Parts: sequence; C-alpha cells; structure tokens
Amino acid sequence: MARFRYPDDGPPADLTIEAYGSTLEEVFANAALAAFNAMTPLEAIKPKETKIFEVCSEDLEGLLFDFLNELLYIHDVEFLVFSEIDVQVNLEAFKLKAVCRGERFDPERHRSGIVVKAVTYHEMRIERGEQGWRARVVFDI
Repeated sequence: MARFRYPDDGPPADLTIEAYGSTLEEVFANAALAAFNAMTPLEAIKPKETKIFEVCSEDLEGLLFDFLNELLYIHDVEFLVFSEIDVQVNLEAFKLKAVCRGERFDPERHRSGIVVKAVTYHEMRIERGEQGWRARVVFDI
C-alpha cells in the first residue's frame, strides 16, 4: 500500500509530496506513486505494461531526483502512467533498478490531474527515523 501525502506547506504553485516507507526502496517507490497519483488517480491504472530501467547518481538525493526524472521522461515520451513500482537500491554505488507496471494514459478511462513538468531539488529531503524513511520532494507544475 502506497504511503504518501501532499502537505500544503510547500512552495505555492508547486506540488509538494511526502512519502514514507519502512525501507529506502519503499520510500522511493511511494514518492513516485505520489507523483503519478497527482497526474491520474492510481486506482484507475491497470498494470498491463512493464518498464524496467536503472539510474545511478553521486548521492542519495541525486538518486531520487534521477529516478523521478526518468519516470517523468517515460511518462512524457511514452504516455505511460504507473500504479505499481518496485525499487532496488544499491547505496554503496548510488544505483537504482526500477520495475514499473502500468499502462498508456487513456483519456477515455483515466482522469487527468496535475501536469508535472519537472522534479526539483528545492526542499528535497530524505531522512531515516525511528519509524522508517521519509522523503520530501517538490515538483514544478
């Protein structure tokens, strides 16, 4: 079950999300699902197609940024929306492998929500606490 929320204390005219997970992989997946849910409600997206990709970066925030950026690129180019995302993170190498399941956006079946233009580093945080992991990401809309 995806765990995320849309706090209203972020920059105006942007989409701020907070994602939660007991593992780093869960928090990355939930951050991505929060973005897709804002674009079109997750419950309408069927896991018909699978997309697998890898990204690597120089640090943890960069890895989250590059992961979300790749998902936005796939969405923009292939019109795919995802409702299931599994992530494997290699923290030593700052490398990520994602297996994403969803389908092409269909205006007949999917409700169009927010148009997410880009991921930003503004206010980005990834923290580990007693309850697990938490990430905060601001998207330009």
